Amino acid sequence: MISNNRNGTGAIMAQTLAARLKQPGLISTPGVFDMISAKIADAMGFDALYMTGYGIAASYLGLPDAGLATYTDMVGRAHAIATGTRTPLIADGDTGYGGLLNVDFTVRGYEAAGVQAIQIEDQEFPKKCGHTPGRRVIAIEDAVRKIRVAVAARSSRDFLIIARTDARSSLGLDEALRRAEAFATAGADILFVESPESEAEMVRIGRAFDRPLVANMVEGGRTPIKSRTELEQLGFKIALFPVAGFLAMGAALRAVYGEIKANGSTRDWTGEMYRFDEFSKLMGFERVWAFEREHAEI
Repeated sequence: MISNNRNGTGAIMAQTLAARLKQPGLISTPGVFDMISAKIADAMGFDALYMTGYGIAASYLGLPDAGLATYTDMVGRAHAIATGTRTPLIADGDTGYGGLLNVDFTVRGYEAAGVQAIQIEDQEFPKKCGHTPGRRVIAIEDAVRKIRVAVAARSSRDFLIIARTDARSSLGLDEALRRAEAFATAGADILFVESPESEAEMVRIGRAFDRPLVANMVEGGRTPIKSRTELEQLGFKIALFPVAGFLAMGAALRAVYGEIKANGSTRDWTGEMYRFDEFSKLMGFERVWAFEREHAEI
C-alpha cells in the first residue's frame, strides 16, 4: 500500500506509520544511525526505521549515549534520514532536551524534519542508554506534563507520541506500569516500558494495556530477545532493534581492518563485502551519471 506522501527527495513514501499500526502483525524496526545504514535498511522494505540515540551519539560524535547529543545534533540527523529515505521514521527524542518548552520545541522540530513518531522518556537529565546502569527518573507528575505538552505540540495526529518510562530499573515494574498508564491517559499513542528483565515481566506489560506497545530488543541488554511470533503473542506491536546494525558493522569493520593491519592488503580477504558498483548505486550515483550524460558538452 502506497500513499501520496513524498519525502524531501521527491520519492513516494510508504504508508504512514499511523496507518500501519492499524494493521495486524508486528512492526520489526531496525536501528539506523547514519545515512549508509538508513539507505541500506530503506531499500529492504521495512515498515519503519528507528533512529537510535545510542547509534547517533556513537557514530556522529564518538560519545556514549549519556545525554551528550543535543537537540541540534539529533534533529539534524533526523532530517537527513527522513528526507533521504522513503520508510516511516521513528526517532529517539530522549527527554525532550530540557523542560516543557524544550519538549514543545523538540516535537515541532522533529515533525517538521519528517519524522513520523518521536520517543520521549522520563529519565532525569542527563539521560543514559536504557540498558545501562545508573538511570534515574523524574517525578511522575513532571513526566506526565511532558507527554501532555508533546501531544499538544504536534500539528498532525499522524505524528505519533511514544511515551517511554525507565522506572523499571530503579523503582520496579509496578511503578513503570503505573507511569505507562498515566502516559496513556495523557494522550500518548504508543507506550514503551523500557528494559523488562524477564519473559514474565513482558507478559505483565503485554496484558496491562490496550495501546500499541514497544519491545526494545537490545542484543546483550537487560531484556530477553524474542522471536516475531513470541513478541506478537506477548502483546507487543513494535519491536525495536536499535543496536543490531552497529554491533554487526563494528564486527565487520574490525575483521576487514584486521586483515589490512595483518597483511597490508585486502587481496586475499574472504569475508563478505558490498559490491562497489551496487554500493555506488545505493548512494545515488546512477542519477549523477544520467545527469552528466544529459548535460555533457558536445
